[in-house]
Amino acid sequence: MKLKIPPVIVFLCFGLMMYLLAKILPFGYFDFFGRNYLLLGLLIAAFLVVLVALFQFQNSKTTVDPINPSKASHLVDSGIYAFSRNPMYLAMLMILLAWGLWLGNAFNTLLAAAFVAYMNRFQIVPEEEALETIFGKEFRQYCIKTRRWF
Repeated sequence: MKLKIPPVIVFLCFGLMMYLLAKILPFGYFDFFGRNYLLLGLLIAAFLVVLVALFQFQNSKTTVDPINPSKASHLVDSGIYAFSRNPMYLAMLMILLAWGLWLGNAFNTLLAAAFVAYMNRFQIVPEEEALETIFGKEFRQYCIKTRRWF
C-alpha cells in the first residue's frame, strides 16, 4: 500500500473538514422540505450496507483490514459485493453526505466528492492492485462486472 492511513481516520478527517467549512464559510447554507428524512434515510442505508458487508466478510472468513489487503483469503463477489466493490467506503460516503445535510452547507458536497477522489487514489487503487496480485483473472473479471462505488 502506498499510504497507511486507515480509511476510518480519513473519513473522520473529512467529517471534521466539513464541520469546519460549515462553521467558517459565511454562505452556502441551504434547507429544504424533507432534508431530515433524506438524512435519516442515508444513515439507515449506510448502517445496513456496512452491516451486510461486514457479515459477508465474516462469513467468508477473510480479512476486513483495509491496510493489509494482501491478507485476503477469499474474493467476496456476491451479495452486496455484486453491486459495489467497496460497500464499506460507500457507507462512509453516505454518512458524510448525511453529515453534510445536517450541517446544511452546500459546499460540503465538494468535500464529499474530494473524499471519493482521495479514497479512489490512495486507498482503492492500491487495494485493487493487491487483490489482482492475489486473485488474478478472477478479480479482473469481477472488476469488469461490478462498479467500484455503486
